[in-house]
Amino acid sequence: MDLTPFLVVCALFIGLPWVILHYITKWKTAATLTSGDERLLEELYTLARRLEERMDTVERLVAAENPQFRPARLGAERSAHEADLSELDRLMAQNRGTTK
Repeated sequence: MDLTPFLVVCALFIGLPWVILHYITKWKTAATLTSGDERLLEELYTLARRLEERMDTVERLVAAENPQFRPARLGAERSAHEADLSELDRLMAQNRGTTK
């Protein structure tokens, strides 16, 4: 008795779907952020905002003491950066509203 047809049928209808579904499940769980990841991102964002405020303060102090001082972050680049941060603030507030 030849077992080859039986093994092929088992491999096609049992083994292959199992492997595909296994890796789809792994892919879906790896693609999501855990609550710890979200907390860490929020802490890093808060830290970045505080550092941004400190940089602004240092630049203002140095500019007050030295009229030739030109801040590294100027004009359009700074405006674009602030627009990005305000958009991020809006998204974070929206996310907090949906999770609570």
